Amino acid sequence: MMVHSTLSTLVLALFVWSNGVAGIDLDLTSEDSIKSVAKTIAADMVQYYSATPGVIISNIPGQLPGPPPTPSVTNAGYFWWEGGAMFGSLIDYWYYTGDTTYNNMTFEALQHQSGPNHDYLPENQTLGMGNDDQGFWAMSAMTAAELGFQDPADDEPQWLALVQAVYNIQRPKIDDTCNGGLRWQAYSFLNGFKYKNSISNGCFFNIAARLAVYTGNASYADQAELTWQWMEGVGFIDEQHNIYDGAGVDSNCTDIYKAQFSYNAGVFLLGASAMYKFTNGSAIWQTRVEQLLTQTITIFFPDGIAYEVACEKALIHCTIDMLSYKAYLTRWMAAATKFAPFITDRVVAVLKTSAAAAAKQCSGSPADRPNGRMCGLSWSKGTEWDGTSGIGQQMGALEVIQSNLIQQSRDPLTNSTGGTSKGDPAAGTGDPTSTDPTVLRPLTTGDKAGAGILTAVVVAIILSGLVWVSLPDGNV
Repeated sequence: MMVHSTLSTLVLALFVWSNGVAGIDLDLTSEDSIKSVAKTIAADMVQYYSATPGVIISNIPGQLPGPPPTPSVTNAGYFWWEGGAMFGSLIDYWYYTGDTTYNNMTFEALQHQSGPNHDYLPENQTLGMGNDDQGFWAMSAMTAAELGFQDPADDEPQWLALVQAVYNIQRPKIDDTCNGGLRWQAYSFLNGFKYKNSISNGCFFNIAARLAVYTGNASYADQAELTWQWMEGVGFIDEQHNIYDGAGVDSNCTDIYKAQFSYNAGVFLLGASAMYKFTNGSAIWQTRVEQLLTQTITIFFPDGIAYEVACEKALIHCTIDMLSYKAYLTRWMAAATKFAPFITDRVVAVLKTSAAAAAKQCSGSPADRPNGRMCGLSWSKGTEWDGTSGIGQQMGALEVIQSNLIQQSRDPLTNSTGGTSKGDPAAGTGDPTSTDPTVLRPLTTGDKAGAGILTAVVVAIILSGLVWVSLPDGNV
């Protein structure tokens, strides 16, 4: 009888594991447990980029497999921007755990994708470049500067200078249409150029506010203030501090698409917290932070568990992008507590409940990774795996779990508190191709014969209309 009982228990345990209903065991009271779980999830995430050490699946440093031909095909690949987001999460992983396993990989990716002009406008991404895409890579570079990630050599692009380059390129793109604001897409020939959205302006606001804190330069803060005021004036941020997706310029941005995505709340919360820090705790920024956090928790944390309201109820509506949004929400909420400590208790409370739920949802065994621990999106379902898996889901679980170490982690650096990243206030200026990539750059004697011909070919392709465009709901 004892043998039969033991065998039955073993069979049941194997059945539970193989069908993905166990989840990952996480003890949030133990720093070692948090780090161990983060290590497991990070390793499974990186497998999508490099399944064999030293071998990148896409063969391009920093680029994930993809992009898909349509954003609704969630297993076909990833857009360029999500690589920048993923490597930002690996900087966070190093920051929280001290594990340097992925540092060289991350360094190589952030350097390689900065492009020939060191501005995160690599030429092979021209036909799908959004201002938000560029902004995501810049925010990861900003994190590298703030957290003291390994500095590049003097002849390599510097983290702070890369962020300044993106800021300097995007600021002149703010036009008079809709009385201000950045457009979604970076170039006029791209689908989506006639749309202004919260995430493009949120990325810009975020890096402007954080540049102000890091450098002490008030001009960045002034621009961040203007961006916030424009967001309120155009109605993308309403009186309750809901943040809506955006609007088309043909309606003068009056016909607002009122979908709410969690990363919009997160990107503005971190930027607003940085502004609170820069203004020495000003009342107006304290109020903005408090009200935005209140609405963020109300909308995106039902029962204390992070939830992507736009698609999580019916996962078929989640694009490959949306599957990653909670990673940025929780990442930025945690980071915001370092700039605005008065929100710590409220943020930590929902990070804890969300992390516990996320660990349980890491119970999947998809056909390509039948290990019983792949993470789904639907944290509120507990150990009942929702059937989804991928970089976004791994990144979400990683960020919300490791963010529970935020209180014992060091404060972000500035150039007056030990930050060593080198800046260049003029970075990104003087290059007309940042606005119009069909403009030929001045050629040196050495590259007139080869590069001139190649550039002419690219121009011809663009002007003939053979342009790959990202669909309106597929590029962050």
